[in-house]
Amino acid sequence: MTFDSSMPPAALFDLDGVIIDTERQYTLFWDMIGRQYLHHPDFGKLIKGGTLVHIFEEFFSELKDKQNEISAALDDFEAKMEVPYINGFKDFFQSLKKAGWKTAVVTSSSAGKMKSVYKKIPEIQTMFDKILTAEMFSKSKPDPDPYMLGAEIFNLPRTNCLVFEDSVNGFKSAKSAGMKLVGLTTTNPENIVSRYADLIINDFYEISAEKALEILKN
Repeated sequence: MTFDSSMPPAALFDLDGVIIDTERQYTLFWDMIGRQYLHHPDFGKLIKGGTLVHIFEEFFSELKDKQNEISAALDDFEAKMEVPYINGFKDFFQSLKKAGWKTAVVTSSSAGKMKSVYKKIPEIQTMFDKILTAEMFSKSKPDPDPYMLGAEIFNLPRTNCLVFEDSVNGFKSAKSAGMKLVGLTTTNPENIVSRYADLIINDFYEISAEKALEILKN
């Protein structure tokens, strides 16, 4: 199956580390949680791309009494964190809209976390055609379900969808959904991103709407 030129293309964006430059902040938070509760010094990298429900189920199933404590700490952290755009994102996004692309956020973040983002960047709530959050997926990344849902909401074939991701779990989700992938080096080094991505970028100054469409068509 190839790109269907009779239908529009769609750009499916992860949030943290792709739209907003927050992954380094989250890594520090989850590394702290890993050290405090699991004696794991590199926990932040391990759980990237996973929903909070998935993190609790996989790593804190025997620490249920600590889950509310961790959730409260995360809520406090997110309320205080800075949420700058990744370099070049806004200009690139506007170029996609002018070219007729459908756009969606496909994030492992909860609806509650997104409310915090909207308070700091109100325009995000209305600039995308759709915003898909953790509660909408039957399974978390690296399962293909999040990105398959992204195609379904636009009634598009997966070959018309281009994913923008930064985490290994996100890369695996996109590729197992059968979609082309632009991988950002905001979280992982190029040698890791290159295992999955059809194009590697450091920020959105390195890609255009024309180049994005070329990836889907080739």
